[in-house]
Amino acid sequence: MAHHRHGRRPGAGPAPAAAAAHTGGMVWRAPVFALAATLEAERARWPLWLPVALGCGVAAYILPAVEPPRWAGAALAAGVLLLVLVARRAAWIGALLAALVAAAVGFVAAQERAHGIAAPVLAERLGPATVSGRVVLIEARGMARHRVTLADARVAGLDAARTPARVRLTLTRAPPPRPGAWIRTRAVLMPPPPPAAPGGYDFRRRAWFEGLGAVGFAVADWGPLDLAPAPTLADRLVAWREGARQTVADRLRAGLPGQPGALATALATGDRGAVPEPVLEAFRASGLAHLLAISGLHMSMIAALLFVGGRAGLALVPAWAARWDLKKPCAVLALAGTFAYLMLAGGNVPAQRAFLMTALVLAAVLLNRTAISPRLVAWAAVAVLLTQPHALLGPSFQMSFAAVLALVATWELAAPRLATAARPRRPLAWALARTVGLYLGGVLLTSLVAGLATMPFAAVHFNRVAVFGLAANMVAVPLMGLWVMPWLLATLLLLPLGLEGWALAPLAWGLEGVAGTAAAVAGWPGATRLVPAAPAWGLAVLVLGGLWLCLWRRPWRLLGLAAIAAGLASPWSRPLPDLVVNADARAIAVRAADGGLILSPGRADGFARAVWVERWGGASAESWPEPGSGTADGRLRCDPRGCVLAVGGVAVALAWHRAALAEDCARTAVVVTPVPVPAPESCAGPGWVVDRAALAAGGVHALWLADGTVRIETVTGTSGRRLWTGPPIP
Repeated sequence: MAHHRHGRRPGAGPAPAAAAAHTGGMVWRAPVFALAATLEAERARWPLWLPVALGCGVAAYILPAVEPPRWAGAALAAGVLLLVLVARRAAWIGALLAALVAAAVGFVAAQERAHGIAAPVLAERLGPATVSGRVVLIEARGMARHRVTLADARVAGLDAARTPARVRLTLTRAPPPRPGAWIRTRAVLMPPPPPAAPGGYDFRRRAWFEGLGAVGFAVADWGPLDLAPAPTLADRLVAWREGARQTVADRLRAGLPGQPGALATALATGDRGAVPEPVLEAFRASGLAHLLAISGLHMSMIAALLFVGGRAGLALVPAWAARWDLKKPCAVLALAGTFAYLMLAGGNVPAQRAFLMTALVLAAVLLNRTAISPRLVAWAAVAVLLTQPHALLGPSFQMSFAAVLALVATWELAAPRLATAARPRRPLAWALARTVGLYLGGVLLTSLVAGLATMPFAAVHFNRVAVFGLAANMVAVPLMGLWVMPWLLATLLLLPLGLEGWALAPLAWGLEGVAGTAAAVAGWPGATRLVPAAPAWGLAVLVLGGLWLCLWRRPWRLLGLAAIAAGLASPWSRPLPDLVVNADARAIAVRAADGGLILSPGRADGFARAVWVERWGGASAESWPEPGSGTADGRLRCDPRGCVLAVGGVAVALAWHRAALAEDCARTAVVVTPVPVPAPESCAGPGWVVDRAALAAGGVHALWLADGTVRIETVTGTSGRRLWTGPPIP
């Protein structure tokens, strides 16, 4: 027998080193191959991610703190198109390029929209001055107040190049004018306000995209404008629509005085201004605030009532039922009815999105397509992002699409099981009970899914969670769908005939039931929990997790739950500020030992105070210390000239008077004062001096104090320099 003393026997396999290398290569190759196989199996779902890429492009334009150059969008689009032309044609490369194209389109759409609607924005407070314009929108605000939006505005003392195209005024001393009227009044005007906290909601961005250049309040009665310009056809149409809305609102409030009339007006016209604030707060605390905002829920209910009611009515004629497909004329009826409802709601952005989604479903019925599918949701998202790109960052867009996408994903899971379920013959009574049970079960499931899908976004955007919102929705949503909306539709149909009184009483019963549910649930102990402000990455991870869970079909979709959990935990991933100061130092908040905020005395900047409390941990049980005393933990001590806050090895002086500056500059690390500091050398001791000029330039300041270090965030710093944050950028 031959012996092989050197080397390995032929056929004995690879050498150990080679085998180890081969095994090591397989360690990373196996997951890659598995990922590639899973992606290939999900190929039919790839197009659903194109709206996501489109939204990423929109966010890439809107979110940065610096305005991108005007040529950036065109350069990005050209670069992506060049990649498409030269890249290989592999399937995954094609999908990646399609996503890049969608992102470029989103960026360009947002940039062009922002520049295309550019209009003058008031730079500083002005007035009282004479203001005139054409009334395009009227909103009731309670206590005989009305908020009026004027188009084609003219302001005494401002030339045309600096005059905002649209102005919004609050009228308090007279009945409101009619839509389309040209009026004038004396008013105080202000620029759209900046965020109340660094990283907070920026009304200026919304105002920019809506063409609103100033807000303010009237100080005198309004009167008709002499020699008003002749209205155009578009002006007449808008005036007719707003006049119809005002007539419906007046008739509803006259027929249902008090709370029911205000709620009915909100559901019919979208104007919630007349709803008493305690009622609104009860709806918020119970998680039912969405019922008062015309959205997909209301549109779908109106469409369903018209579709089902029309089909039932046509089916009463046997010849029609036998000869025609009744679904299509009923879909047309539902489409016309929802469009009329959209006009009655004022055509606002959330109502437009709801109508678009409903219209796509009805169009699918007309074209014999699947009426409920994720592709319809994707097309609706594409349409909204291309026409209203700024809506991407708003809670209405995010919550409505989250609810719809979650419901469609749930339907995709449940539909096959419902289709294959055995349906043995049963007595008529059993069949009727089964139908009613399925309907009620569907309504409850819809409430559960939509509530779970929207709750995280409510926490992120509104810094609160309605703990018992699910229970409230389980009662209120069926009541809204089975009683309130049918009677509201009947009221609107009878109103032109003057017969709406027949439907108003049952409508009021239903509205009282919904409001009673909101009040009862809001009164439960612990009904609302405040949630700290989430970082931007937390919202991004939350959205990605939800999309991953809903858009894919295979088991790896469950990985989205981990991302959702990380997004939900993100608000507690960073410390809360220890000190917050508004732009004139008249409103200050200090972190107390119990974790809440102690607010300075007075009522100045009440809106900012409320935002701070909701955003950063709630209000403390302690009160601001009197001069000569301090807080329970001794961190904040005050005297007649100011206060000193000592936290994390850092001392901060709050100097109310110039006389306190010399001492405070010598012994503290930070000085905050509403008085001007004329020169740096006059207060050279501390590392930071936040005086009147710094406060005016930076807006609200938030300070974090820890381990002898100081971190400061300002509204100006987080908002950056964009079209909507100041004078137009060339």
